[in-house]
Amino acid sequence: MKARSDIAAMIGSRICHDLISPLGAIGNGVELLSMTGVAQSPEMELIAESVENANARIRFFRIAYGAASEDQTIARAEIASTLAAAARGGRLSYFWEAEGDQPRNLVRIAFLVLQCLETAMPYGGDIHIRRDGETWEITGEADKLKIDEQLWTSLISARKRVAVTPALVQFMLLPIVAQESGRVIALKLAPERIVLRF
Repeated sequence: MKARSDIAAMIGSRICHDLISPLGAIGNGVELLSMTGVAQSPEMELIAESVENANARIRFFRIAYGAASEDQTIARAEIASTLAAAARGGRLSYFWEAEGDQPRNLVRIAFLVLQCLETAMPYGGDIHIRRDGETWEITGEADKLKIDEQLWTSLISARKRVAVTPALVQFMLLPIVAQESGRVIALKLAPERIVLRF
């Protein structure tokens, strides 16, 4: 199974790498146009905002779906800026409360959890990410959650795996990546709160 997730991670890394350069070029082009005195139009603002949003998603996806090994770390500043960019203009607020640099493979698990939580929080809410020693706890809180219980319980039971669409691939990948890192996922579902530990 590890070989399959490694291939998926390499594909994810490759796609993110190949997309980031043209997006950067578009962003640079918009900036150059603004420096040459071209009036800031709603169309130019839309292009600039779209490039910024696409860059934010790709940075997020690179961490969640890209290759990650135990000996790699990711700086807290990079994590914070990625989450801030992902939250900009959205309904979710992320609170990264884990101090210092973190192992990339564990941050990858955390970001896959965040992707799962996004599906249950279409109306917005707060997501808190904490690390206490070796234990990570991620809590999603909202006044209104949309919980597919069968999908969520598939994270903790191999017998309850469900077929997923591409939009929900994080639910299939999360238990595999967690197991490869020697982590077991614990889940608690409540009407206004979802808590995952690993």
